[in-house]
Parts: sequence; structure tokens; C-alpha cells
Amino acid sequence: MCDKTVCIFQEYYGKYLKNAKDLRTNACVTPTKPIPSYILDALKEVHSEVSSRYYGCGIVVPECLENCRILDLGSGSGRDCYMLSKLVGQKGYVTGLDMTDEQVEVSRNYIDYHMKKFGHQQPNINFVIGYIEDLKGAGIKDQSYDIIISNCVINLSPDKKAVLREAYRVLKDGGEMYFSDVYSDKPIPTELKQNKVLWGECISGALCWEDLYQIAEEIGFSPPRLVTSSYITVNNKDLEEIIGAYKFVSATFRLFKLPGDSVKEKGQVIYNGGVTGCETEVQFDANVIFKEGEVVEVDEELWSILKSSRFSDEFLFQPAGKASSCQKKKVCSAC
Repeated sequence: MCDKTVCIFQEYYGKYLKNAKDLRTNACVTPTKPIPSYILDALKEVHSEVSSRYYGCGIVVPECLENCRILDLGSGSGRDCYMLSKLVGQKGYVTGLDMTDEQVEVSRNYIDYHMKKFGHQQPNINFVIGYIEDLKGAGIKDQSYDIIISNCVINLSPDKKAVLREAYRVLKDGGEMYFSDVYSDKPIPTELKQNKVLWGECISGALCWEDLYQIAEEIGFSPPRLVTSSYITVNNKDLEEIIGAYKFVSATFRLFKLPGDSVKEKGQVIYNGGVTGCETEVQFDANVIFKEGEVVEVDEELWSILKSSRFSDEFLFQPAGKASSCQKKKVCSAC
């Protein structure tokens, strides 16, 4: 599967880019929100060569990771995979998938280094060469992962629907796809798509917002939930002139694969607190924050997501408008 577009990616990321300084836009380095200290601490333990070959846009680390199986689509040099390897712990597992031989070679070279660094008795990580549109071809089995992450990679694919369809297949029921990517305010014309630099830097392959919602619905995911977003700037006058009036945003979304029999009903949830890095509150998306001990009214969709996913043990669930005396006392004590 090396069509013209794929070969451009392999050449650009495998041959042209040697480190993040070679990038001509901030699409692949745009921070969307402050990085929590526990993630920063894990990133500091990643080998410098791995980190220097990192080209992602923002940080893609959802909450509640202990013991989870995580798949990173377009893992590159493996920076995020190694950070996640520490966060999931010895009982968790991380797989990095990338189509670029040079990047996978870098990532594989440091498995032993990081296992010793993290104190793991045996590797809880592996890296495979493959295409994000064909996870089956890379040996990724059905319903085998709790979480899929992707960092500024889906826009590089010529078949984005295939990527999301494959992601849906390999996620367990209740699993989540948590990903950062680039989106445009209107459809991209052919002349921009043919620009190798703009495509390689995640600009001209961007989806429109509306396209993401439509594809997610067709495949069966819950509606996309926006976590963070920020505008992209171009650090090159020539490219800026080519782009013209088109506007691009780097955004993080989360999609959930809900079981077919999941119950959807309005209700109240109370966050128990204690999740690593989110001990007192969880910012679930751009519009919803759960604070420890606080009663929050949620709609049918969010109720089903929390109840069916790895978050189910982190919340108390109760019918809308009702709270036991015990729960009311807990709420008051947290005020």
C-alpha cells in the first residue's frame, strides 16, 4: 500500500524531517493546554533521541490509564508510547504503529532502556510497521484495546473513513479513541492537496469539522466530544500566501464505542476523585468538568459513556433529581 500520497509521507517523515526544527508550521507542535505534571515527569524519562524525533500536535493523554491496553496510531519515534508505558504500569500494555521504517527503528532501539528506567520486569510495549487504514494487516485483532490515541496523523491519511472504521473494530466495547488532529473551516482544493510540504505538515489533508461528525456517525461512534482547540499559524511567507483565506485548527476530540445494549438515560453522576493527575476534578471535554463529590446532571449520551467505559468505577450513578443522604453529605463536605 504505497500509493503516491503514502510515499510522500514516508519521504517527508523518514528522510526530510530530522527533528522538530525542520517543521515549517506549528500544526505539529501546537500545545492545546498545559501539560499535567505527572505527564511531564514521565516525558522527562523518555530518551532524548526519541523525543527529538517527535512531531505531534498537542498532547494526547486521556485520564484513567492504569492497566489499560493502548494503541498509538502513527506512533513515530515512540515518545508518547514510552510515556504511556510508564503511566499504564506493568499490567497495562502499549502498541505503537507507524508506516515509516526509520521512525519505527528509532522507537524499537530503546525498549530495553525504558523498561529498565521505569522498573518494569518485562516489556509492556511493542512497535509494529503498518498502515492506520489497515490495522488488520498489521496483526491488530478485533476488540483488543481499551484506548486508541493518535497525534496529528489521521489528516495524513488518504482514506480517513477507513482509519476510523479500523479503530472502531479494534476497540473493546466501551473503548475510546482520543486524538489530536488538524481541521479546516472549508473543503481543501486540489491545488493545496498537491503541495507536498503542506500535506506533510498536516495542513492540506485536514478534514472539515462537519466531515468528522458525519464519518463518526456512519461508523457507529458516539458523537465527537471536543476537548481542546487552537488556531494554527504558518511560519513561512510562501506557504502563507498559498494557504490564503483558509483557516486551520489543531483540536483534540474523544470518540467512544458504546455497546449495542448500553442504557441511555438522563441522570446524575458524582465523581469519586482519586484518578491519577485528576485527583479533585476531571475536565472531560471543553464543556464538562466533574469535581470530586459534586452532583452533575448529564444527558443520555454522557450517562451511557461514563457507565459503559473505563470510567464506570470512578463515578456514582443515580436517577435524575435524586440523591441519597450519604451522597448529599459527601457533596456538602466537598464544598
